[in-house]
Amino acid sequence: MTGADYFVPFRTKLRSMRTEPFGADPAGARMQRILSSPNFADGVFQNPLGARTRPSGSGLEFAKVYFQKEQRIRRAPAGTVPVHATTLADLAAPPATGLRLTWMGHSSVLAEIDGGRVLFDPVWGDRCSPFPFAGPKRLHPVPVPLATLGPVDVVVISHDHYDHLDLPTIRALAGTDTAFAVPLGVGAHLERWGVAPDRLRELDWNETAKVDGISLTATPARHFCGRGLRNNQHTLWASWAVSGPEHRIYHSGDTGYFPGFRDIGAEHGPFDATMIQIGAYSEYWPDIHMTPAEGMRAHLDLQGGRPHGVMLPIHWGTFNLAPHAWAEPAEWTKDAAEEAEQAAAFPRPGEPFEPGGTLPVDPWWRAVSASMAAPQWRTATPDAVQGGAPVARRDLDVAGER
Repeated sequence: MTGADYFVPFRTKLRSMRTEPFGADPAGARMQRILSSPNFADGVFQNPLGARTRPSGSGLEFAKVYFQKEQRIRRAPAGTVPVHATTLADLAAPPATGLRLTWMGHSSVLAEIDGGRVLFDPVWGDRCSPFPFAGPKRLHPVPVPLATLGPVDVVVISHDHYDHLDLPTIRALAGTDTAFAVPLGVGAHLERWGVAPDRLRELDWNETAKVDGISLTATPARHFCGRGLRNNQHTLWASWAVSGPEHRIYHSGDTGYFPGFRDIGAEHGPFDATMIQIGAYSEYWPDIHMTPAEGMRAHLDLQGGRPHGVMLPIHWGTFNLAPHAWAEPAEWTKDAAEEAEQAAAFPRPGEPFEPGGTLPVDPWWRAVSASMAAPQWRTATPDAVQGGAPVARRDLDVAGER
């Protein structure tokens, strides 16, 4: 027996130990598509703008911040999140304007657009983790059981991280007739979990698929991929431009800010509504997630540099994934929208609304939020003045400001 003969069975055993939640690696014809992609170079998918995908700074310093007791308290709601118990009646009648959005929490959104039903990044699991006993746990229940959501024409996945691609949810949807639009390489995971290959629309950036009259285009994003310790970057990440005969919408997935939003807007916009990631940001990973201010800038870029349509903030409120306070993304986004004179919607999880109708704007999170340190965008306020000069406030008690 040679050394190589000895290690082949060992590698095979390691591969067999990769349980279902980790998914599958691309191979065969799928891998050939990846290797020939213009966005794949030096053995990995490339970002449209250079990005550091691993946390910067001291790991010890980050751990102190992340696990400090007071900060942990601020990163969770102080009470029960007021979930809108979505019913079939809420969604039975078609939207009067032809477009209705229902934010289910985090990045999961049901979009009813021009007669089609598109479900973005559905995560109905209790944890965004490969393990049922560890990992970030849901901070509020799902607004509606997946089985009673009703038929979905197409499920759209932005990338393969656990808080966007959830095994239990995909397994449940695999038993329906829905199609799946996914970035290049992600189809390997879905096939392992029971999705038939003929139901997959697996796209590289700037490729388009049509499902029942709805066009779905995978557009660039600045992020990364991976579901295991060995992160080989062989699955692509994407944002999505979706259009019907009358309406256009955009879902950012996870992304850092980059100038390419202007190009996406010029090619596929302007949009009636955008769903923009504004949570789980940190100075430790500034290149791969946007702050609310960057999210608002991205929305305006997508709209040709001016306020237009409606911005729906996503990727916040459901899982504790970053050091910032639980309510901070919503507060900051609300301030950024007012400053930009941009319409923004703030629905409770599960609350349907039509971008062309009356928007939900009540800051509902304030009733269940702990106080939080005053962040950089609100260092001075009119009621914090001494001797005619503004004074920085140490804490922001959003519950007390109702």
